[in-house]
Amino acid sequence: MYKYVLKIKCSDAKGLIYKISNVLYKNDLNIEKNSEYVDSENKKFFFRARLDGTIDTQKIIDELQLTMPENTKITLTKKVKKQIVVLATKETHCLGDILLKHDSGELNADVLCVVSNHEELKLLCEKFGIKYHFVSNQNSDREEHEKKVLEILEKYKLDFIVLAKYMRILSQNFVSKYEQKIINIHHSFLPAFIGANPYKQAYKRGVKIIGATAHFVNNNLDEGPIIAQDVIGVNHEQSWKDMQKAGKNVEKTVLSNALDLVFDDKIFVHKNKTVIF
Repeated sequence: MYKYVLKIKCSDAKGLIYKISNVLYKNDLNIEKNSEYVDSENKKFFFRARLDGTIDTQKIIDELQLTMPENTKITLTKKVKKQIVVLATKETHCLGDILLKHDSGELNADVLCVVSNHEELKLLCEKFGIKYHFVSNQNSDREEHEKKVLEILEKYKLDFIVLAKYMRILSQNFVSKYEQKIINIHHSFLPAFIGANPYKQAYKRGVKIIGATAHFVNNNLDEGPIIAQDVIGVNHEQSWKDMQKAGKNVEKTVLSNALDLVFDDKIFVHKNKTVIF
């Protein structure tokens, strides 16, 4: 069973696989599986390998940097559970799915706590023994509310923040503190029907499929790098509320799939796109 994941992103050049393999071989490391991709348009090379062996992480990174092109980004991480904080509002389906998988050991992450701007989900979290932070947004502006949330987050050594139907728009300041560490589930097949009430928009357009999109959060609303998507069929007999109900199953499935990819270190972010192995 592999113990480490090596990820490399750099400019494309000849002999990169040979150079990487040579460094790993000299350090007596076994490659259990590797994947690579060349983005010909942008002349970028992406490489991911699962490694087994005894590793001096910084030594391997330094040796690889000496052989690779300039501006190469290398990460070598031990296979351990990620530490996450979940932000939620009132809806239970995505949060409940995360808590169930966490409780059964299916989630490759530890849920450190749940933070919410409402109290409705407190009992659910208590059933699973998860610490719950309620931060009211009544009688406070966004800046004041976010300051309180950030004060809570700073108490935890977290790897990722999961927005499990957290129905508040995050400020640029908030996002910048956790760049490429915030994962959101959006109730629509992006980039279509961006913003509020996508099911109403879809209903009025007479769509034949609805979907959900999990993405990293950036400073453009619902326009961050896409991690996972899926759709289901609908028809003219369904109201927008029927679509909303059916869409909840898609949302929790898409979010679950996205979290598996993120927590297993399978994703590269390049510009506003993802490369996933």
